[in-house]
Amino acid sequence: MSVEPAQTNALMSRLEGPAPALQIAVDMAKRAIWFLPVVVALGAYWGVNGVASAAYACAVVVVNFLLAAWLLAVTGRISFALMAGAAMFGYLLRLGLIFVAVMVVKDAAWVELVPLGLALIVTHLGLLFWELRFVSGSLAFPGLKPAPPSTDQIDGSAARSAA
Repeated sequence: MSVEPAQTNALMSRLEGPAPALQIAVDMAKRAIWFLPVVVALGAYWGVNGVASAAYACAVVVVNFLLAAWLLAVTGRISFALMAGAAMFGYLLRLGLIFVAVMVVKDAAWVELVPLGLALIVTHLGLLFWELRFVSGSLAFPGLKPAPPSTDQIDGSAARSAA
């Protein structure tokens, strides 16, 4: 009599350990601090209202990325199937939240719609493309790439291997 091994459903597995999406989103939020002056300076073409609109758009983008990562981190600890659902339907939810964030302020005196829209698009795409340089493409290091070794570490390892 042969006994077949129990098969496990990969979608019912869950994420153990730190969430790479959250690590990447926090890194993007830190990089947004450096990106913010460029976007706000471009918004200055429309005056003070353009600056305020561009800054508001940057805040919406950072909150959007952090919310996406949080959804993936929380649902990944439950199951990969739920995480896939959160990725798919969370996109629609976050798109709706961006829509609401714009609709709530569109008639405010301090809002200029052109710099707001441009800043939303440019900041989303700019941060995503900038972050590509720092994301690891290896399963050995999920999330961000490890820092390159310093010259002290390289010299120390060469001295140990020579001994």
